[in-house]
Amino acid sequence: MSLPVSTEPVRIVRHPDRVVELRLDDPGRGNALDLRTAEALRDRAAEVAADPGGAVLLRAAGGSFCVGGDLRAFAGRGTETGAYVHAVASAAHAAIQALHDLPVPLVTAVRGAAAGGGIGLALVGDLVLAARSARFRLAYTAIGLTPDCGASWFLPRLVGPRRAADLVLTNRVLTGDDAERWGLVSRCVDDEELDDAAHRAAADLAAGSGAALRAAKGLLRAGVDDGLRLHLAEEARLIAALADGREAQDRMASFLAARGRPKAGGGRTEAKEPESVS
Repeated sequence: MSLPVSTEPVRIVRHPDRVVELRLDDPGRGNALDLRTAEALRDRAAEVAADPGGAVLLRAAGGSFCVGGDLRAFAGRGTETGAYVHAVASAAHAAIQALHDLPVPLVTAVRGAAAGGGIGLALVGDLVLAARSARFRLAYTAIGLTPDCGASWFLPRLVGPRRAADLVLTNRVLTGDDAERWGLVSRCVDDEELDDAAHRAAADLAAGSGAALRAAKGLLRAGVDDGLRLHLAEEARLIAALADGREAQDRMASFLAARGRPKAGGGRTEAKEPESVS
């Protein structure tokens, strides 16, 4: 389906096969989460939740799924840093909750970097397809912060507490193939197959028995109640409190400075992805 030119960072595409696509659409920034993008994600997720069709597909334009919180937007705010980070996290968390609560199946497609908050966005899916280029990295503690977007809630339930601790505390990187072996994603496919495979999976679900799929998903969610909602609130509180501290602010500033440090022979060191890790 051809799409109109848009400057919105998050868009909804309704396909004829009853797949409703929620698309992160700011590839020049690695689909990083600043307040504008987080609020757009919250609002578009609420629209999708109000009319989800037969299945929802969450994917991203460009070479990265979502590189996490935009550190350039966080930096230099001084005593207002925590309030800004809390606002970003709260908006993103409303989107995570809306997507988690969808009555229809949710498929997520992950290509390239899924870092920081991008991890929670990727893992909220019922089915998660990853390209071989996918790279999953928490990265929070490297800049003095704690996980948000539900990462610390999803990970122990998906890979167990020991592996979750490894990912959160050491910031190790998982490839798409690693993520499949660990149970983080449903399956890994070649990059050129990802979009078609993800849409086909969503379309097959949308064409299935809606009543049965909704009931089955309800069984899988049984007992969750407000656990995720309460955990998201605590994640937002902790990351904001740490963002107000000197250590986190110094670490963010050092990270950004390192990304822009002059390299030998002139010029500047170019970041491989936007300055976003939370």
